[in-house]
Amino acid sequence: MKKAVIFDMDGVICHTNPFHSLAFKEFFAKRDMYPTEEEFQLHMYGKSNSYIMSHFFGRKIVGDELLELENEKESLFRDIYRENVDPIAGFQDFFQQLKTNQFLTGVATSAPFANLEMIAGTLSLIDRMESILASEDVTKHKPDPEVYLKSAANLQVEPDFCVVFEDSFSGVTAAKNAGMKVVGVLSSHSRSELPVCDLYIDDFREMDADTVFSLIG
Repeated sequence: MKKAVIFDMDGVICHTNPFHSLAFKEFFAKRDMYPTEEEFQLHMYGKSNSYIMSHFFGRKIVGDELLELENEKESLFRDIYRENVDPIAGFQDFFQQLKTNQFLTGVATSAPFANLEMIAGTLSLIDRMESILASEDVTKHKPDPEVYLKSAANLQVEPDFCVVFEDSFSGVTAAKNAGMKVVGVLSSHSRSELPVCDLYIDDFREMDADTVFSLIG
């Protein structure tokens, strides 16, 4: 029976949220807007750009305007993060263990493909993963399960045999809505801020392939 592990990217493979904060601060400062860290906690981490922009501008941001603003902010992020790409502790060893144990792997992110390409490319993951999905690949963003159901279809693995690593409320909800087991990565949020997960970790030094097998049962 084929088994799969699917990773969210921001806050799971790499702790990018502080760098997204910097990019958004710069983006909003150009417009004389100065959101607090508390507002980012509530309305940025784990949210799609359409939600974030609409929330902070106080009106619906869609279509070409959204694409334009999103491109501006994400290229700021890539400029800031390009020299700082660094996986969360233990990730590469754990990923290698999964491969040794014949797990199929995928990434399912709400970030644009250019970000995924930069991060997964730097960490040499693109050729080693069987499914790569970014925001352009779905019509409905997390907490909708579309990105996880699509990942399972790409991997040709039943949702019951997929384990997802997520760090945000909307991401955990999406994975649960897809009928998958979820490990909460506590990089950006505490346990109490996430929906109930099957397991929680601070980083991947706490994980091994046997633990993933036991989650799938």
